[in-house]
Amino acid sequence: MFLTISTTGDESSPATDLGFVLHKHPEKAQRFSTSYGEAYVFYPEASRRRCTAALLLDVDPVALVRRGKGKGRGGAPDSALAQYVNDRPYAASSLLAVALRTVFASALKGRCEARPELAERALPLSIEVPALPAKGGVELARRLFEPLGWAVEAEPVVLDERFPEWGPSRYVRLVLSGRARVADALRHLYVLLPVLDDAKHYWVAEDEVDKLLRAGEGWLDEHPEQALITRRYLARRWALTRQAMERLELARLAEADDTEADDLDNAVDEAADTEEKPVPLAQRRREAILDALRDAGAGRVLDLGCGQGQLVGAMLKESRFSEVVGVDVSVRALKEASRRLRLDRLPERQAARVRLIQGSLAYTDTRLKGYDAAVLSEVIEHVDLPRLPALEYAVFKAARPGTVVVTTPNAEYNVRWESLPAGHVRHADHRFEWDREQFGAWARRVGRRYGYGVELRPVGPDDPEVGPPTQMALFTRTAADGTTRPASDASTTAPSATAPPTTAPSATAPSSTVTTTPVTTTPVTPVTKREEGTR
Repeated sequence: MFLTISTTGDESSPATDLGFVLHKHPEKAQRFSTSYGEAYVFYPEASRRRCTAALLLDVDPVALVRRGKGKGRGGAPDSALAQYVNDRPYAASSLLAVALRTVFASALKGRCEARPELAERALPLSIEVPALPAKGGVELARRLFEPLGWAVEAEPVVLDERFPEWGPSRYVRLVLSGRARVADALRHLYVLLPVLDDAKHYWVAEDEVDKLLRAGEGWLDEHPEQALITRRYLARRWALTRQAMERLELARLAEADDTEADDLDNAVDEAADTEEKPVPLAQRRREAILDALRDAGAGRVLDLGCGQGQLVGAMLKESRFSEVVGVDVSVRALKEASRRLRLDRLPERQAARVRLIQGSLAYTDTRLKGYDAAVLSEVIEHVDLPRLPALEYAVFKAARPGTVVVTTPNAEYNVRWESLPAGHVRHADHRFEWDREQFGAWARRVGRRYGYGVELRPVGPDDPEVGPPTQMALFTRTAADGTTRPASDASTTAPSATAPPTTAPSATAPSSTVTTTPVTTTPVTPVTKREEGTR
């Protein structure tokens, strides 16, 4: 994936000034990590008369598939090869737009600390993109760039020169020529490359509206193809497109009235103010877990790896959960959970419903037996794979609750995180991240081994290509005859609410006390968990 920016100069204004504006020295080749591979900036030529800066994005198609689409749901066997053999490493698209924003961040903002006057100077520029997907062909390329003052040379790329009857491909070779500030040229490319491709390769969230309006400031509001640009850039998400168009109209009215946009409150329909904000993934995950526990009819629940107690607090708000026990290996996390939940201030009846205890999930623990349900939310990925069987035994064999809810990141969805470098996991402490096929295979194996039925559920927006950001397995213990056993049946063998486990606080102590004496057997490295935040 390749793009070049060239300029010319003379003795008084050398072409190598381009290096100052781009913040990249002409005598150095530099490498940058992006979300989809390695980006390289180098100068094929650099003299006073002519200077060319090249941006090369090296995308690994195999890694892109493994971290992205994979086989997908309902994937046909004959499409498997097409997932690996595709145009993404070679043709400019939103992948290259992301690299532009990553590599030339200062230039995009119009900053040049060494030579501030250069950032404001219009330079004679020539920009070439050898292969650019253009849904709309040469005509659309001209409609997009010519109104911005560019002389457009767009040539369709033939499918095969040996077979001219096959006609042109969907790609064009694009050359733009004109005088412009480098910042303006980069903003045009940042917005219009994915518009021509008519595709985005990461999840389009509400913040994409802000990115579009920032990059489009000064030109998008007057562009004759404004509606098409906005619609395609925002991946045809109609709510976001409407929001962007309303804000552009508000800015136009403000400029016409020589006033501030904030003063024109009545210029935009009230629907813009009532637009729902995106729900954080952590909140979606908690809601999905609560739904699963409600479906199972669970009343007495373990939160294994409870961290700072967000899920515990959510369960305490519902009276259906008669007892909630948070377990974590970290005493510090338990103290923070106690502070967040304000256990020392809870009414007596409320305090009787909750306990926080220290314990490692890689140890069998008699305190954890007999509960309706157990939750492992974003826990298993923090465990070294060779030690995962110890956790499986401790939870599914020793504790053996009626229902087990497990959530973990879906590795395929990582390509939708624009800020996540290629090949990286979501959190530095993650020992692994599974795709949907790997997680499903693990869940079914554990279910068969320990006598649980398994249901897989998506958590968060279910992308048609890469699935949801979080995946859930709902384990339901099976009866001796092979039928599933409701979680509420577990209460028949569980200790009564008035007779807590032997390691619980005494009857005279508040039941919300943090207990720090674990009961252990197998000595395995403790398992901990960190909250995944909004991802």
